[in-house]
Amino acid sequence: MPRGLRTDEILRAELPPTLPLMALRSTIVFPLGTIAVQMGAPENLALLRSHEESGLVVALVVASSDGDDAIDPTRFLGKVGVAARVHERINLPGDTVQITLQGLRRITIDAIDQLQPFAIAQVQGARETPAEPEELDDLIARTVTAAETLAELVDRIPNEVPQILKMNVSDPGRFADLAATNMNLRIADKEEVLQRLDIGQRIRFILSRLEREVARARVMEDVKKQTEIKIEQHQREFYLRQQLRAIQSELGEADPNEKESVELQRRIEEAHLPEKVAAEARRETERLRMLSPASSEYQVLRTYLDWVLALPWHKRSGNDKEILLAKVEEALDERHYGLDEAKERIIEYLAVRKLRGGDPTGPILCFVGPPGTGKTSLGEAIATSIGREFYRISVGGVRDEAEIRGHRRTYVGAMPGLLIQALRRVDVRDPVIMIDEIDKMSSGGPSGDPTAAMLEVLDPSQNSTFVDHYLNLPFDLSSTLFICTANNLYDIPGPLRDRMEVIRIAGYTIEEKIEIAQRYLIPRLLDDHGLTPEDLHISEAVVGFVTSRYSREAGLRTLERSLAQLMRKRARAKADGDTSTWEIGTARAEDLLGPPRFSQEEAEQEPEIGAVTGLAWTATGGELMTIEALRMPGSGKLTVTGQLGDVMRESTEAAYSFVRSRAATLAIADSEFREYDMHLHFPAGAIPKDGPSAGIAVTLALASALSRRPVRRDLALTGEVTLRGKVLEIGGVKEKVLAAYRAGLREVILPKGNEKDVRDVPQEVREKMAFTFASTMDEVLHLALLPHPETQKADSAPSNADTSARTRSMAADRRPSEQQADGIQQ
Repeated sequence: MPRGLRTDEILRAELPPTLPLMALRSTIVFPLGTIAVQMGAPENLALLRSHEESGLVVALVVASSDGDDAIDPTRFLGKVGVAARVHERINLPGDTVQITLQGLRRITIDAIDQLQPFAIAQVQGARETPAEPEELDDLIARTVTAAETLAELVDRIPNEVPQILKMNVSDPGRFADLAATNMNLRIADKEEVLQRLDIGQRIRFILSRLEREVARARVMEDVKKQTEIKIEQHQREFYLRQQLRAIQSELGEADPNEKESVELQRRIEEAHLPEKVAAEARRETERLRMLSPASSEYQVLRTYLDWVLALPWHKRSGNDKEILLAKVEEALDERHYGLDEAKERIIEYLAVRKLRGGDPTGPILCFVGPPGTGKTSLGEAIATSIGREFYRISVGGVRDEAEIRGHRRTYVGAMPGLLIQALRRVDVRDPVIMIDEIDKMSSGGPSGDPTAAMLEVLDPSQNSTFVDHYLNLPFDLSSTLFICTANNLYDIPGPLRDRMEVIRIAGYTIEEKIEIAQRYLIPRLLDDHGLTPEDLHISEAVVGFVTSRYSREAGLRTLERSLAQLMRKRARAKADGDTSTWEIGTARAEDLLGPPRFSQEEAEQEPEIGAVTGLAWTATGGELMTIEALRMPGSGKLTVTGQLGDVMRESTEAAYSFVRSRAATLAIADSEFREYDMHLHFPAGAIPKDGPSAGIAVTLALASALSRRPVRRDLALTGEVTLRGKVLEIGGVKEKVLAAYRAGLREVILPKGNEKDVRDVPQEVREKMAFTFASTMDEVLHLALLPHPETQKADSAPSNADTSARTRSMAADRRPSEQQADGIQQ
């Protein structure tokens, strides 16, 4: 290549066929433009050292995507570059040279003649295509407008750029190059402008990029304005607050937010909170100090700190060592008659707590019994007798775990659980908390399992570090005396039931109900109805009549309602001016209360064929259950009606099979099972019935109907039977015996395995009841089935005498077992 060619010579003459190739990585110079760049690439430094003469002309290309890697010159074949003159050279530290380049004209790279130490390319001048005249003016005008808008919105674009563009509108190619140079386009966009030889396409490309930048700049300007408005508002608020603080300081007043934070810090120090709790409270107070009182988080933190400071972390209402057992026993006797077993267990429990006053951990008491037996009032009596605060929590129907453990503070309207709320209300850490109806708590669902959440609360080995989700701090519940109540123990999940000390309350006898009514119910009801003992007198005989004919239940609620009905009649008469004393007898009581709900004692009924008095256990206490069997012509089919569960239906099938196996013993012909159908019915069909304790009653009913022998109705029986005729042990003996006693029955047949359970029956009931313990079904049939009426008539033996003799015989058979049970009880 000829050396030392001047620019004017290059412009006048044809370009030389070859030029040294110089690649620029981050910029480009357009024709007739000038730019200063620093050279550090080895190939470019080699080029400059080889051509130190002034006026050097080179072929400039763009290599922006190569980074610091070596450049492959062959990639520029067919590309458009710029012939440029090296104007100045300045050596810089670090093996770098700064040069000034002046663009001359566009060229195209046709071939590469040399690669090392620098590239030499064959070039020729590029031919530009002029723009269409009809659209050129519009493109230029839109480009100038976009440039003016950008100069207003973007600080880095000088305001002189639009004027420079306007001064060069006569040369569209030069106009496009100036726009690309001065509008801060990306290097990739500048290269695209360089490559476009069609001037119309070049201007359209630049216009698209400028309009895109205008849209982006307008968005940024809107965001900037909104941000500035908010900053101005905050600055204004800050300035006003500073003025307010200065005014308050002059007046001797403090900032309300600062004052509240200082007050909270003082309360935290005075509360002597546990170390972890105090540290958390101080941290939250510091956060509160930095927040505006108008923010929502401020209110959340303020409420949280109020809860932390309001809880009784150390405050106690009593000392377990100061429990007076005699006082407790006296308080229980004053408010409750009977319930000797429950009272004894409570006294034992409190005795242990007294001896371990410094370590009060122990089992959780759970009173299980029918409604109206005084479970809740027992808890109140315990709290009163030991001088503790009492609080009752009803968890029946609770189905959300958060009701026990509390809500997370992130939720709107979050609150602690029922336990923490109760402790805040009683304001002591060692109250008596009664968790009522725990068997009716829901055991799972979409909101969690509250019974599982209750496990930690009622576990003496874990509740010393109970963590409520709202507080998120451990709270010691070991000093709290928990007492639970339930109607049905088996509705409580097994893991939760395992943490409880169960005390069963089976119910009251008629004598106990009479005594309770005379001691507690009648005086309280007289006061509740505005009456005095001179207005109304109810004798024990009348109370017994009301109990047996109107309120045959395990508890006292129906009896209380019946007595209250008598009180209301008297209160109305007194309000009308009647000042006489009403002496209530059985006739007048029946007149005031209406027809009795229950008939006379079951023992007065005559023996019947196919009718048996069974005993059943329910959540409301024991109940009598009549089982009826009917024989009718058919094909040997067994029909069972009544709402029965699978267990009882299987018991009926086993009982029928056993009766067929004893057909010869019972004098039942084989044709009876082929030519007759049996219908077994359990009355009160709307009430669900299930359980393994009706087997011997069902078997007796079927045997009676098929053998046409009547069954004694002056006794009740319960027990399960196997196919081989063995009588199996059952549960709920105490409740069932009390149900028979309330109904007037004085003899009960029980399985031999339940002989030990008779000790749980109250002493006064055992003394008046006769218990017969059977180990096989044959013994039951022998005891309960009477002879066939025709056999009695043929023997000319009076049925009453025969019945009495059989009763004496059974009593004699019973006495050893009964005496053994009584001896154990004594």
